Amino acid sequence: MTVPAPRVRRRPSVPGRVLPLLLVAALLAPVGLLFAQTHRLTGEDRDLATRERLGVQYLRALGPVTDALVDAQTAAVTGRPVSRDALTAAVEQATTVDSAVGDELRSHERWSGLRAKLEALPDRGLTDPTAAFAAYGEVTDLLLDLHRKIRDSSGLIRDPQSDSFFLQNGIGRDLPEAMVAAGRLADLTALAAQRPAAERPQTLAELAALRVAALAPATDLVADLRAAVDNSESTDLGANVLTPLDTYQRSVEALAALSAPAGEAGGGPTDPAQVAAARLTAQAAAKQLQPVILDQLDALLKERIDRLDRDRLLAVAAAALAVLLVVVLIGVLIGAYLRARRRAADEERAREDSGALPAWQPPAEPRQLQPVGSGRPGEPERWGPFDAAR
Repeated sequence: MTVPAPRVRRRPSVPGRVLPLLLVAALLAPVGLLFAQTHRLTGEDRDLATRERLGVQYLRALGPVTDALVDAQTAAVTGRPVSRDALTAAVEQATTVDSAVGDELRSHERWSGLRAKLEALPDRGLTDPTAAFAAYGEVTDLLLDLHRKIRDSSGLIRDPQSDSFFLQNGIGRDLPEAMVAAGRLADLTALAAQRPAAERPQTLAELAALRVAALAPATDLVADLRAAVDNSESTDLGANVLTPLDTYQRSVEALAALSAPAGEAGGGPTDPAQVAAARLTAQAAAKQLQPVILDQLDALLKERIDRLDRDRLLAVAAAALAVLLVVVLIGVLIGAYLRARRRAADEERAREDSGALPAWQPPAEPRQLQPVGSGRPGEPERWGPFDAAR
């Protein structure tokens, strides 16, 4: 009888075992790459927005310094005593902010030099008003340079969003330049009335240049804020900015009209008192507009940081889900492999158990046939009754 050979279960080949692992790696690689890229980009954008908020904080502290310095310049040029209280308080506040964020914005050196110049300004107007005008002009130039430094080091000047970019441009460049130039225009108008007639042509040329210098940034400020409102998705920006902006625009238009040369021949400026009053009105409107712009800009940056945090959280959740799915897939593969091993072992034991029964085998040695009547092996042969006849 022929016994059929048992079927041997084929084990998976090496490529068959490696292929699932390669598929898992192929799934993990793009997911990991996308997660790393998203995490890096959102991290860079978040760092930029955080640093921009530091710049907004610094610009907020420089606003009172600008206001107090322009007022002190007017008092010094007109020969009145200079009130140091507002300027000193503004300088102390800016010093506190510089101590807190100056390392990040690299502003310590600039602020130290400006503070030294501010503290060196005289408490009373100089004997020569022109010298006082020049001395304060040097300090205000340093103040405007610090504004530019803060915008650059904080990244505000490189803001990627249209609405926040126009807002930072207005509050960090246009408004400080407009306030300083308006103060210089009013002060030079007061000085022009005291100069001799021989210097009138030069005085008129200086006034014309200052008038352009005062009106150009004011016009740019209006254009920047309207562009910010038009390009923003925030519904609060327009309602909060446009009303004080209209007030500021009307005050600047009044200053422009009053500072224009009188008469067709350009015989001279208008009344210095009227120009000074128009400058105070424009400065008051700017002081109302300044915190509104800063608050709106800071709110946009904070909203951007929150959005980036949500994006990073979603990226982490997506990566965690992908890793979980891969772990489940690996678990399924390992489970399938273990089940295959266990099934193979069970079949091996079954084959061994079926082969334990003794199979038929031929005898090791052939047995010899005994003659009829022979006794058992080992017994003496007996004679029968007919043996003698044989």
